[in-house]
Amino acid sequence: MNRTDQSFHAPFSRRELLQRAAGGFGSLALAGMLAEQARAETRDPLAPRAPHFPAKAQNVIFMFSTGGASHVDTFDHKPSLIANHGKSITIDNWQGKIGEFTRYLKRPDWDFRPRGNSGIYVSDLFPHLGEVIDEICVLNCLEGDHTGHDKATMGMHTGSFNFARPSIGSWVSYGLGTENLNLPSFMVLAPAAPYAGAQVWGSDFLPGCHQGTHVQPGPDPLPNLQRLSASESLQRLEMRLRDQVNAGHLQHRGGDAALEARIRSFETAFGMQREAPEAFDISQESEATLRAYGLEPGATSGFGWQCLVARRLVERGVRFIELIDTGSGSGENWDSHGDMQAHAPLAKAIDQPQAALIMDLKQRGLLENTLLVWTTEFGRTPYNTSADAKGREHHHQVFSSWMAGGGVKGGIVHGSSDEHGIAPGENRVHVHDLHATILHLLGLDHERLTFRHAGRDYRLTDVAGKVVKPILA
Repeated sequence: MNRTDQSFHAPFSRRELLQRAAGGFGSLALAGMLAEQARAETRDPLAPRAPHFPAKAQNVIFMFSTGGASHVDTFDHKPSLIANHGKSITIDNWQGKIGEFTRYLKRPDWDFRPRGNSGIYVSDLFPHLGEVIDEICVLNCLEGDHTGHDKATMGMHTGSFNFARPSIGSWVSYGLGTENLNLPSFMVLAPAAPYAGAQVWGSDFLPGCHQGTHVQPGPDPLPNLQRLSASESLQRLEMRLRDQVNAGHLQHRGGDAALEARIRSFETAFGMQREAPEAFDISQESEATLRAYGLEPGATSGFGWQCLVARRLVERGVRFIELIDTGSGSGENWDSHGDMQAHAPLAKAIDQPQAALIMDLKQRGLLENTLLVWTTEFGRTPYNTSADAKGREHHHQVFSSWMAGGGVKGGIVHGSSDEHGIAPGENRVHVHDLHATILHLLGLDHERLTFRHAGRDYRLTDVAGKVVKPILA
């Protein structure tokens, strides 16, 4: 044989040997990954999944007050703000504009007083929450990235202040699935959408089955649940035929996430026909329970109704429940530019129901496994353009939220703002940190909970986020 025939006589390099052997080890690895992906695609995307590590919370009730509740009028007690009311100060950021601005300090419209055995100062806006403050961890050091309603609302829900991304509820559903396949894993009880609209419960690039189901309080919170078939047996026959047709349709369109999500939604809808009406029927509750939530018999709306239904959904295995108190309409939410007294009826609407929810969950042994979070998109300025201003403007630099149950220490305040409530003081908590902590309490590592989309891995906390360990029980 001619020695110039290199196809037989040239020695293989180590790299060439690995590439040629059995099609290449890289090919074997790729085949294995594709097989695993195929197996994953055949599994029910809402089936319960194991967390990354043992969880302290099994469910989340996320309560959002639309418009920007004032931290210095609710949970962030500032004696210096009271003492220096009306005095001028120079600030370097006014509604997102950088420069030097002269503004006038404004004291809170309500008194603060120590509550509970912990002695945490709570505004008179929240007398009922003051009674259960020993179950609550107050965060007086939250910080966001945007001073506009829509951007700040989107950031609080998705971790992204500028681009559409999946909601935190969708991430939790994707990471853990649900314990009850007859109800959606993520439900949103809201009379109207907040700023940023339905994006706050959207799944974006995650499979569509993880999108939040919007429930609008009222006599018919989930319309079109009644079957149209003459009987349940006939409906089951129709569903069997539908499943066969859908399965054949999907077989020729493998990997179509949108189609898979729609098929899964039909299955969830059938289960909801049986379970949802009972879950929303609060007539089964005692008069004492209704009174605790501030409800009259027969009530079908209001924040008390939302809180009570949230407890019933937790009992039935719904993973993530969001409660939104008001919509984005001007003059109906916490966006109190003109007069801070607009906070009074809004606080009254949520104060008693939230306190009742905490105690109801505790009495039923559910609080230790249910994480409650209350927040808003940002706070409000401790100052304004004139010494006699009645309202406050947007303030994303620092604001207040609270958490309870689900592995969080109660009766503590974490972090602080400066003496006037203008900037973070100690133990700043960014929105990304809040999200990382919520996921951690659910047994999810925020750096590992990722989804590959458009050539990169995405996560709720983007490239940031730290778990706030001092508040963990």
